[in-house]
Amino acid sequence: MATSFAKMSTRRVAKCQSAGVAPAASRVFRPVRAQAMDNTTPKEFRSESAAAVAGLPFTTTPYDNYKFAPIRESQVSRAMTKRYFADMDHFAESDVVIVGAGSAGLSCAYELSKISPNTKIAIIEQNVSPGGGAWLGGQLFSAMVVRKPAQSILDELNIPYEDEGNYVVCKHAALLTSTLLSKVLAAPNVKLFNATAVEDLIVREDKSGEVVGGGKYIGGVVTNWTLVTLHHDTQSCMDPNVIEAKVVVSSCGHDGPMGAHSVKRLASLGMVPQVPGMGALDMNTAEDKIVNNTREVVPGLVLAGMELSEVDGSPRMGPTFGAMFISGQKAAHVALNVLRKREAAAAAAAAAEKVAAKEALAA
Repeated sequence: MATSFAKMSTRRVAKCQSAGVAPAASRVFRPVRAQAMDNTTPKEFRSESAAAVAGLPFTTTPYDNYKFAPIRESQVSRAMTKRYFADMDHFAESDVVIVGAGSAGLSCAYELSKISPNTKIAIIEQNVSPGGGAWLGGQLFSAMVVRKPAQSILDELNIPYEDEGNYVVCKHAALLTSTLLSKVLAAPNVKLFNATAVEDLIVREDKSGEVVGGGKYIGGVVTNWTLVTLHHDTQSCMDPNVIEAKVVVSSCGHDGPMGAHSVKRLASLGMVPQVPGMGALDMNTAEDKIVNNTREVVPGLVLAGMELSEVDGSPRMGPTFGAMFISGQKAAHVALNVLRKREAAAAAAAAAEKVAAKEALAA
């Protein structure tokens, strides 16, 4: 059998040579060229590529023989921690804190940084990845539907879409969300603290009437690492941190595991009369209500997006996203108006103190 096979192989080689074609055995099993592989390469891989057999040069890329600059592990640690803690120190007193980096929160931060680039804005997002539910359309489908005239934000961000008359369709929700996120993160006056949860609100009493005209008002947020917040019932007490803010914009979404957090806390404190919860789906009613009801619900706290539906009982709109973005943009203007009033009240109080001090000296 072996002799017969050898004769067949010899005849095949001779036939190929007469035709000017290399025999299959020699094409496939010739030794590997030294520059591609050496004797340390496993035997099963010591065969030439199709390109080499065809007489083509070996493939090269701009990343061959790539080598990184040297670094110490401690340098990496310090590079991260010193910047993060510097941000925590800088934003410990913020002008505006936005709770939730979903579609409403991100559009609020985008609009606010655009109209007031010197306003110090901290965004608190409980998830590692910001964007909320705006990475996909309805039922995990890719396309995002935006009803007119809310396509204005897509035009502003130069995001292409298909115009279907009364609405437009962005080919993938992530295209809009990632573009918006990149604009927010590039703003020098904005810091995103993700994987961080808002556990509570700072509530103060304006006894003098000089801050909000008397009564209770929101003075900031109470924060913790999200993983700590989720495990308070399994560990010993782990106290939180705080961020003071002149205005808080809450856009935590409708009720859920950590949704509608601010509304639920306000209700437990008796600062809102009732929380009827979100109504059943009605697209044509829901989006108008969300945008038109975007407002300061208690002194110092502005609600945006679907969290509004919990306190107003307005319907859900389902997989159409225009109201989320426009509510966020409107919330930016509402928050800026509140901020300006607070600053004016603080300036008036400071001026009154100076006058009183002068009068005391004169007396």
